[in-house]
Amino acid sequence: MKQIQIINGPNLNLLGVREPEIYGNQTFEDFFITIKKIFPDYSIHYYQSNHEGDLIDILHKIGFTYDGIVLNAGAYTHYSYALADAIKAIKTPVVEVHISDIYAREGFRATSVTGVNCVKIISGKGLDGYVEAISDLIEL
Repeated sequence: MKQIQIINGPNLNLLGVREPEIYGNQTFEDFFITIKKIFPDYSIHYYQSNHEGDLIDILHKIGFTYDGIVLNAGAYTHYSYALADAIKAIKTPVVEVHISDIYAREGFRATSVTGVNCVKIISGKGLDGYVEAISDLIEL
């Protein structure tokens, strides 16, 4: 069975209450139930942390054994060279996901230092971006 890890970074634990006009009103935990129903033949895991080092640690832990990683690094996307290096160092393919359209928001959000080491960036498709990312990883 293929193993896919979803990793969400800072402030994504607040989905459903944080800026619902941008991020929607559904918690990720509730959406994760939907994801597991869409992909019943895959072992899909979910992890969230507000701490950069924790995100790096999980990338290192699973980055040589899992079949795919979906990463929403939150604000770390725009300045964490440490996360970018961790993605580059592992063998597991990573798809970067952003719920909002990072290219249509504040200027600093248009740059993804982590995305250059990912196989794809999905931006602005809401939570459905996670489903697309998993589908893309399954096709690899």
